[in-house]
Amino acid sequence: MAKRPPAPQSVYRRQLAPKLKALREAIPGMTLAAVAEAVEITQGSLSRIETGQRGTTPVLVKALLDHYGVTDPEVREDLLDLVRADNAQRNTWWRKYSALMAPTQYSGYVALESSATSLHSYEAQLIPGLLQTEDYARAVISAMRVDLDARSIEDLVEVRMRRQEMLNSDEPPKLWAVIDEAAFRRLRGTPAILEGQLRHLMEMSLRPNIVVQIAPFVIGLHPASYGSFMRMGFPDPTPAVVWVENLTKSVCLETAEDVETYDEAFDHLRARALGPPETRARITEMIKEFRPSDQRKA
Repeated sequence: MAKRPPAPQSVYRRQLAPKLKALREAIPGMTLAAVAEAVEITQGSLSRIETGQRGTTPVLVKALLDHYGVTDPEVREDLLDLVRADNAQRNTWWRKYSALMAPTQYSGYVALESSATSLHSYEAQLIPGLLQTEDYARAVISAMRVDLDARSIEDLVEVRMRRQEMLNSDEPPKLWAVIDEAAFRRLRGTPAILEGQLRHLMEMSLRPNIVVQIAPFVIGLHPASYGSFMRMGFPDPTPAVVWVENLTKSVCLETAEDVETYDEAFDHLRARALGPPETRARITEMIKEFRPSDQRKA
């Protein structure tokens, strides 16, 4: 059986881990084994803390800082604040859904998304989750997760709706969504659901922090033809990540080279997609197109 990739790290853990590693490596001869023995944890546990694969506690970090001779109160408090913030993020609203979200590491995605200041989304088949209506989300989840019962589907719909609350915060992230025309052509079913989704997308596209573009079929192939992705940016010094998912698992790409590759693809794509005004005009056309024929004549 293929080994599942490690769960993505929280924003705070991604900041803490390299700082703890740098403090240890700055002292000659301070090996993982020596430090682990001194603070009475296993070498493997310390290694995972330094790579961000495992969280830690204020007590352990204080012990590490004492062992490294770090006495500057400002440095100590900054690191301890990261520990506390990471621990707090593990006790958030989506924790109650953790069992349902675990198979594809969805909770890891939500943790990162909730801390992002910018989101660049390319969707090849669906309206982006942050821009979905409840009815559309229910239809999508029901079609894609045939393994789930009705209760579990409703739970995932609730998760999706709760995620969208960040767009209504006092400092919402900047969301730039490029949606392939194919996503709109898959809008089938109850006309009220389709029209409601299109009107909601139109309204959201008028917000100052949201840009929506349609990538029409006429642009042909493009660098993002490999599939959907989400690029998430964070406050300095946390580097951006790219999230890619498939039917059975998700991958969080963190290297600068990977992120740059996706940035270039997104730049090419949004340059060739319809501009925001043209996108709204196209959505208006689709609203008329998807209405029942008797309503179109009215």
